[in-house]
Amino acid sequence: MNAEDAASLLATAVTARGGMWAEFGAGEGTFTRALAELLGPDSRIYAIDRQYVADALTRWTESLESTVIALRADFSRPLELHDIGPAMLDGILLANALHFVRDAEVVLARLAGALKPGGAAVLIRYDRRAANRWVPYPIPISRLPALAHAAGLTPLEITATRPSAYGGQLYVARATRLNLDERET
Repeated sequence: MNAEDAASLLATAVTARGGMWAEFGAGEGTFTRALAELLGPDSRIYAIDRQYVADALTRWTESLESTVIALRADFSRPLELHDIGPAMLDGILLANALHFVRDAEVVLARLAGALKPGGAAVLIRYDRRAANRWVPYPIPISRLPALAHAAGLTPLEITATRPSAYGGQLYVARATRLNLDERET
């Protein structure tokens, strides 16, 4: 997938320009670049990956008007990012990343804690039922309600789908962080 394809998928879920976002599991930066183009020049994006991101992003970040900060870290473990605290982010993006995490509910809940109330959580996923080495912990669409609830998010809404080159469908889902008074106890 190229950045143009990624941007067309993301455009269905990223509805505002500007702000401070984090992409967890940024890989080589395809979706980071697409996010930067959608958010525009008044944005800051933290691109976080445990191995690839720092090297890959340096090739093209100078051409972007957005501020992209590449950080090498494992998002599946607790993170302390130098200037991201609780309830500071306008959005988080996990593009083909959450399926590498055994306990997606716990990890997504922790990452969603960095969102401001009303902040967006955007997931791009393969709707697969069977695990394989590229998708070791599949998250089928049917699991989205429980995932969102555990993370203190509104129900995840599918904003786009398209056939995957690897079989099945690729989907984009978006939710927002609930205010404390909106959460069920």
